[in-house]
Amino acid sequence: MTDVIVVGGGPTGLMLAGELRLAGVEVVVLERLAEPSSQSRGRGLHARSVEVMDQRGLLDRFLAESEKFQVGGLFGGIMKPWPDRLDTAHPYGLATPQAVTERLLEAWARELGAEIRRGREVVALTQDADGVTVGLADGAELRAGHVVGCDGGRSTVRGLLGVGFPGEPATVETLLGDMEATEDPATIAAVVEEVRKTQLRFGLAPDVDGQKGLYRVLVPADGVAEDRSAPPPLEEFRQQLRAVAGTDFGVHSPRWLSRFGNATRQAERYRVGRVLLAGDAAHIHPPAGGQGLNLGVQDAFNLGWKLAAEVHGRAPDGLLDSYHAERHPVGARVLATTRAAMTLLGTDPGATALRELFSRLMDFEEVNRHITGMITAVDLRYDLGEGHELLGRRLRDVQLKQGRLYEHLHHARGLLLDQTGRLSVAGWADRVDHLVDVSDELDVPAVLLRPDGHVAWAGESQEELLAHLPKWFGVTAPGTAPSASRSPSR
Repeated sequence: MTDVIVVGGGPTGLMLAGELRLAGVEVVVLERLAEPSSQSRGRGLHARSVEVMDQRGLLDRFLAESEKFQVGGLFGGIMKPWPDRLDTAHPYGLATPQAVTERLLEAWARELGAEIRRGREVVALTQDADGVTVGLADGAELRAGHVVGCDGGRSTVRGLLGVGFPGEPATVETLLGDMEATEDPATIAAVVEEVRKTQLRFGLAPDVDGQKGLYRVLVPADGVAEDRSAPPPLEEFRQQLRAVAGTDFGVHSPRWLSRFGNATRQAERYRVGRVLLAGDAAHIHPPAGGQGLNLGVQDAFNLGWKLAAEVHGRAPDGLLDSYHAERHPVGARVLATTRAAMTLLGTDPGATALRELFSRLMDFEEVNRHITGMITAVDLRYDLGEGHELLGRRLRDVQLKQGRLYEHLHHARGLLLDQTGRLSVAGWADRVDHLVDVSDELDVPAVLLRPDGHVAWAGESQEELLAHLPKWFGVTAPGTAPSASRSPSR
C-alpha cells in the first residue's frame, strides 16, 4: 500500500506529487492519457504562481522557457498597465504553454521520486477506515492511505465520491484551437484589431509557442453544444470565423480543437474521509483572466504539506480540514470574478456600458492594484483569526542581509524568520527551520511561516510562538519542547 495516489497528471496533480515527495511521502500518480498532451489550454503563470515556483527552487527552469509579461486585459479584456507597488517581488506573469508547465513539473516530481504511471484510467473507488482502494480500467486494483482527485472538470473521483457539483450551466460557448492560416499575417492582424473593437471573445494570436505560422484561434460558437467532450470540427471554426469576421482566413491543418463554455461549478466538499479534490475536479469556470491552471497549482501548494503531516501522523486536529476551509472560499471568489469578467466581455449595450465604467475606474491606481492583486492572487489572505496584519498573508520574497527569503523555502518546511535572535523552535526542528537574519523590508521582530509561505504568527514573544507552533506543526517529541519561561524580556 502506498501513502497517496494522485489521480490526474496535469499541473495540479504533478505539483501535488512534488510537494508530497518533498515531505518524504510515497506517491503514485495515475494518468489516463498514455502520452503527455500537446494541448496548451493554460497559457501561463500569474504572479502568485511565479512565487510558488520560486519558493520551490523551480523558477529558473520556467524562466528559461517562458516570456515575462505585464500586459493588461486580465479582467474583462480591459487593457490597463500593471499597477505600481504590487505586493510582490515578482510583479509579472510568465507566458508558459501548459505543455511546458506539465513537462517541467513532471521532471521535478520524478527527480524527487514520484512514480507516474500513464495509460492508467481510474474507474472505481472505495474507502474504509484504513485506506482507499482504487480500481483501474484494466481490472487492477491499487491501495493507498489517501487519494486526491486532480482529474479535471469531469472528475471520475468526484463522481465516485458522490460529491455535489452545483453551479450555473453554460449559456455561451467559445471555440478554441491551434491551426495554420493562408491569409497574409498583416491582413489577419488588421481584421482582428477591427473585430475586437466590439467582440472581445475573438482573436487569432500568431506564432503560438514559438511555432511560426501557427495561430491560436478564438471565436464565439453558435450556441452551446450538447456534448462538449467531443472536439468541434474545423468546418465549425471556418463557419464561425466567417460569421464574426467575414472571412475564415484560410485556416487549415489544426493541431488541436476544443470548446469551452461559461459554466461555473464548485464541489460542495473538497474532502470526504481519505479522499480529497483539487484543481478543476473541485471547481470549473470560464478561462477569463487565465486563472484556472494557477488556481489548481495553488490548491496543490496548500494541500501538499497538510496531507503529508496527516500521512506522517503528526497533523494537529483540523489541519487537513483547513484545506477545504481555506481553498473553498478562494475557488468561490474566482468563480465570482470570472462571472463578472464574462459579463464585461459581452456585446450587448449593458455589457458595453459596464466595460466603459470599469475602464474608467481602473484608471485609479488603487482600483487597478486591487483587481490585479485579486486576479494574480498576491492579495490572498487566509482567515487565521485576529492578530498582526500579516497573519494569513503569504510573505513576498523579502531581501535579507544574506540572500533572499524564498531561497530558504525550497524544502517545503516551516520557517521561523527571527530578527531578534532570541527565539527558539526547539522540539519542532525536524519540521521547522530557524533562520536568524534581518530584512529592511520587514517591520516585525519575527514571523512564523507555514510551508506554503503564509504567515502563521508574527511577534517577538516565545510564549506566543509556543502557542502557535503546535497549531500548525503538531506536538513535539516527548521532552523536546522548550519551556515558555525562556520567553525573552520585552
